[in-house]
Order: sequence, then structure tokens, then C-alpha cells
Amino acid sequence: MHSFVAESQQWKSGDAIMPVLFIGHGAPLYTLDENPYSRAWKQVAARIPRPKAIVCISAHWLTRGTLVTAMEAPRTIHDFGRMDDRLFEIDYPAPGDPALAQEIARTLTNWHVQEDHRWGFDHGAWCVARWMYPEADIPMLQFSIDYHRGAQHQYELAKHLAFLREKGILILASGNIVHNLGVLRFPESSTYDWAIEFDEQSKILIEKGDHQSLIDYQKLGRAAALSIPTPDHYYPLLYALGLQRPKDKVSFPIDGIAYGSTSMRSVLIEAA
Repeated sequence: MHSFVAESQQWKSGDAIMPVLFIGHGAPLYTLDENPYSRAWKQVAARIPRPKAIVCISAHWLTRGTLVTAMEAPRTIHDFGRMDDRLFEIDYPAPGDPALAQEIARTLTNWHVQEDHRWGFDHGAWCVARWMYPEADIPMLQFSIDYHRGAQHQYELAKHLAFLREKGILILASGNIVHNLGVLRFPESSTYDWAIEFDEQSKILIEKGDHQSLIDYQKLGRAAALSIPTPDHYYPLLYALGLQRPKDKVSFPIDGIAYGSTSMRSVLIEAA
């Protein structure tokens, strides 16, 4: 676990482009109290420039086609089962940004991105955002994952969001590289070897810039198959990687395996 001490500065026109951040968000319970992961989310926000707006690509908004939230006041969605009543009391009242949503849809016309007025902030977005930006004073919207398209599609579509980085907008991809809920271990006492293996393998491939192997994750063997039984939580990583430029630097501000089979690794992509 890395520690950051630098305080973020407000992004201004003419500054270097904004970084891209992939967060391993893990269980909703992590948002309730201060812990190594929630502290690290706060520290990441302190390190990077303060964004003008946030576009979140969450593993929990899976659609047919691609949508972007376009309402002025998105609702907080409690999209999980009964695990702790405190979670259902949380509201993250960040404003939306209809003008930004319209600009995204207009810029990505060829990708048939549509404006949405029904979704809001699911827990992949707000569980992390409330620690990064607790004042909820930065406009935020969500960009859905077309779950009827494959990994290559997600990666290629992400490239067309690159213009947002030049406008001071943080693209926050929220999922988990390793995410197998069927074999969780309680309490957090031991970790599966295959989870450690694929988490490390992914790190090495990201460091090498070998995105194609990560897109073709189904060819990476048994550890990958166990780590990605379904690709919903993995696709946000591909969005982050699709936004990486050749000279960007990559770091891993957060790591760890939670409940035996969930990687909490985060990936920070910054201009060199």
C-alpha cells in the first residue's frame, strides 16, 4: 500500500491532461468506515489534480447499447443485498452535468451513445467517490458498459473518451481485476493462489503495455478463468487501459486481495 502526501490542485485550462484512474472497489462495506482501502482512495484524490467533473465507468451499470447519465441531480442507488443497514442511509448528492453528457453523446455519435435520465450513481461509483471527494461538490456522471459487446469493443470505445482528459475531467473506472464472488472466504484470513497469480500477471502485463493480452484474457489460462468468471468487473480496467497514451506512466497506488478472491488493485495512469 502506497501513501501519498501531496495535496491536489484545481485543474486549470492549459494544465497537463488529467490522469485516468481504475479503482478496485471491492465490497460496499469498505465505504462505511476508515480502513486501508478507503484511506488509500482519499490519498489518491489528494495526489491528483482536482477535476472539473468525473465520468465514472462502473461494473454495476451494464446495458444493451451505451448510455451516459444526463440528469441534473442523479439519485444514489443502493444496488446490493441487505448486509449493513448503514449502507442504505448513505446519499451521495453530487450534481450531474447534462451539458457534459450531451457533449459526450455528440462526440461519440458513431458509437451510438444515448443520454439517460433514469440511472444515477450505483455503488461502484459512490462507494469510492464519497471517500475521494466527500463534499460531493464535483459534477459526476456515469457511462454505461454495453454488456452485449466484447472486451475489444470496450477497449476501442474507451479511446474515444480521451478528449475528456484534456478538459480536466477525471475518468474513474471502477471494478475489480479479480472478482469471483462464488468462492469468497470469510473472514479475510486466506487468499487463493490463483487470485494472487492473476493479479500479479495482470500487473506485469500492464507494466509491459501488453494490452492485447489483457483484452484476450480468456487465453491467459486457469488463473484468469477463475479470476474472471464473468467480465463485468474486468471491463472497467480495459476502459482505463484504452485511455493510456504511449508516454503515460503507470503506477499501482493500491493493492491487496480481499475475501480471498477479490483484487483491490488500482491503476493510476498519468502524463509523464
